[in-house]
Amino acid sequence: MTEKENNVRHFLELIQRSRRGKFKIYIGMSAGVGKTYRMLQESHALLKNGIDVKIGYIETHDREETHSLLQGLPIIPRKHIFYKGKDLEEMDLQAIINLRPEVVIVDELAHSNVEGSKNKKRWQDIIDILEAGINVISAVNIQHIESLNNQIRQITGIEVEERIPDSVLQLADEVVNIDLTSDELITRLKEGKVYKADKIQRALSNFFKAENILQLRELALKEVASQVERKVESEVPAAVSFRHEKLLACISSNEKTAKKVIRKTARLSSYYNSKWFVLYVQIPSENNDKIPLDKQRHLINNFKLATELGAEVIRLEAKNVTDGIMQVAEEKKITTLCIGKPHFNLLKIILATSIFNKLLTKLVASDIDLIILS
Repeated sequence: MTEKENNVRHFLELIQRSRRGKFKIYIGMSAGVGKTYRMLQESHALLKNGIDVKIGYIETHDREETHSLLQGLPIIPRKHIFYKGKDLEEMDLQAIINLRPEVVIVDELAHSNVEGSKNKKRWQDIIDILEAGINVISAVNIQHIESLNNQIRQITGIEVEERIPDSVLQLADEVVNIDLTSDELITRLKEGKVYKADKIQRALSNFFKAENILQLRELALKEVASQVERKVESEVPAAVSFRHEKLLACISSNEKTAKKVIRKTARLSSYYNSKWFVLYVQIPSENNDKIPLDKQRHLINNFKLATELGAEVIRLEAKNVTDGIMQVAEEKKITTLCIGKPHFNLLKIILATSIFNKLLTKLVASDIDLIILS
């Protein structure tokens, strides 16, 4: 692409951004910290100041304090979808776009829509609303962020099904953390301000353990800190120039290791607000006619995951893994190389060590950092 074409594309992007609505996300470490309550408080303040704000979708979970704040706020009626013999309610995306309020409140950012809706996910609905020029305020819990999936499972023992790509957070103009101490949150839970009485003891014994809350709180604080850092780097003139990071995640056909490398590199990319790539070097022993079908399927799924998390996927055929990695690193001007911790067996260790040593030798001669992800 020529410099002229680049300038034109950049100008078009500026125009599109100026037409797009502003996006604000309230983030919290868990249910019950007060995200919905804060959004409703903000709605009243906006309405009082003459802003056309409407409730597109809100979920009070029958919490009395939160539900009382709906009084006096204009609510866009939900649409009804008949699915599997049930009459279900969903946010009415088209009604929001037709009414064109200045600000719309849309709760439960990670929600999966009922089959038959325009989009599969609510975050996709929000993108449609933003592109229509409408400002959106939404909320999400930290456990719903895609690249944190493994860490959340390790902390809580729960596999979170409803997740949002990290790129959705990066779309936000503002991310605000709703923070409570673990003691405050547990007190709210015991007082019945989070769940109904029949669910309290079970919650205290599982998800709402003090050690879980502390770790989730740390993740939420780190996420908002990284969002603020990105905003500073993009909007505040820097006194000194920083090296612009470009990350390369190198994966193999090992499904679990590849998935960890992809997710952890996505987190690093999010922290540095940097472009990143996922590279799979296909050596002759893993040609399409030799590699097992299950490994091919896992590779395709990992490529899809990488794309959803914002990476550019590169699949390269080469006789030598090290040469393939260094070729891409030079072409893409990579600053940091991310690889998985090798899982050696005794028969492969000699060969693997020679490959690893060759890679280290080449990296030493370049200005590329190496991160080994466990």
